[in-house]
Amino acid sequence: MTTFVDRVELHAAAGNGGHGCASVHREKFKPLGGPDGGNGGRGGDVILVVDQSVTTLLEYHHSPHRKATNGQPGAGDNRSGKDGQDLVLPVPDGTVVLDKEGNVLADLVGQGTTFIAGQGGRGGLGNAALASARRKAPGFALLGEPGESRDVVMELKTVADVALVGYPSAGKSSLISVLSAAKPKIADYPFTTLVPNLGVVTAGSTVYTIADVPGLIPGASQGKGLGLEFLRHVERCSVLVHVLDTATLESDRDPVSDLDVIEAELRQYGGLDDRPRLVVLNKIDIPDGQDLAEMIRPELEDRGYQVFEVSAIARTGLKELSFALAGIIAEARAAKPTEEATRIVIRPKAVDDAGFTVNQEEDGIFRVRGEKPERWVRQTDFNNDEAVGYLADRLSRLGVEDQLMKAGARAGDGVAIGPEENAVVFDWEPTMMAGAEMLGRRGEDHRLEAPRPAAQRRRDRDAERDDVQKEYDEFDPF
Repeated sequence: MTTFVDRVELHAAAGNGGHGCASVHREKFKPLGGPDGGNGGRGGDVILVVDQSVTTLLEYHHSPHRKATNGQPGAGDNRSGKDGQDLVLPVPDGTVVLDKEGNVLADLVGQGTTFIAGQGGRGGLGNAALASARRKAPGFALLGEPGESRDVVMELKTVADVALVGYPSAGKSSLISVLSAAKPKIADYPFTTLVPNLGVVTAGSTVYTIADVPGLIPGASQGKGLGLEFLRHVERCSVLVHVLDTATLESDRDPVSDLDVIEAELRQYGGLDDRPRLVVLNKIDIPDGQDLAEMIRPELEDRGYQVFEVSAIARTGLKELSFALAGIIAEARAAKPTEEATRIVIRPKAVDDAGFTVNQEEDGIFRVRGEKPERWVRQTDFNNDEAVGYLADRLSRLGVEDQLMKAGARAGDGVAIGPEENAVVFDWEPTMMAGAEMLGRRGEDHRLEAPRPAAQRRRDRDAERDDVQKEYDEFDPF
């Protein structure tokens, strides 16, 4: 049964925002007391949080689909809906979050570090919030915005100070078991270690972590053996320790060639050239191992390596090794820059940034893209004519109609708002106040004011239609 997982695909779905409520206050002797529809609640977020007590992504391997709760809809009497509850997912320290294309979205290091994998949808405004001096009694409310759904890949890169690397059965697991309190599986056959093991070592006043990385073989950086799966676990280490087997029974291997092979794989993987290296000649408790260690030590020292002869079984040479590692780690920690105060980066919008774009596609469709237009479309109830008219007013005030005219759009042309896979498409009519001819002035309930004579209403509509046509003629390039 799998007990360690360091790479999973997570399907995160944030909660939807609750719909706003369209309601009119009613009480005895006051049947039309004005709008009192409450706002919808915000949808819950999906949040990744670093938790030091979590060491594997196993939980998300078994249940990769996670969804936060939805916001509740608003109600009459100005009652707002309850916000959805955020879904907090604990992840191990050192988790890297990537999108499906492999781009890094977040690198989560340090207790409490957070990343929002899915943003909850906004709640829709009720008609009480939409009321204004011109729109005294809106007969509509805004819909809640759908929550963000996103597929992300989580990879675990072990946060350790020291990484033990070497061929299978070189004695890495034995070494970490005697240097720390870790109890990895130890046996006399290759690939005993199938997952990274982590131990804590105390040397004087320095406490550091040491990781035992599963054995590497030639071609590991291209996917052979287990190396490619676990090479990423050495990326965060401060020191690399080559564990060389001086008592190998394989006739075609020797410690120096093993070192050259592992170094070649590390170069192929990349990003580790700046890490200091130590060499541990293991198994000197065996007579042949002791002789071979004494023979190759001068060559390794000539290459610039600091060499230690140890025996994990006899527990010899361990103290010198642990204190040498502690000294290198202390220097590495001291060389790290001190944390600076958090800087707030302000990026003002360009003076000519309209907040949306209008482009004509090959099929003749004019596509409108932008955060506001797309959000407004998602929050519009297209079964309510007044809500559609309100959307038209908002788009007009934003300047969408002006840009459509400048782009060459004519009456009857197709206009799409949003991405290709989820767009609202309609035949464009210039100055979409055509709905207003039927509805009067949008958002006004004529029951709340004195009625106008029918002739006056007709004259007002004709004048408004003439103004719209005149404005369009000024922009018509033909």
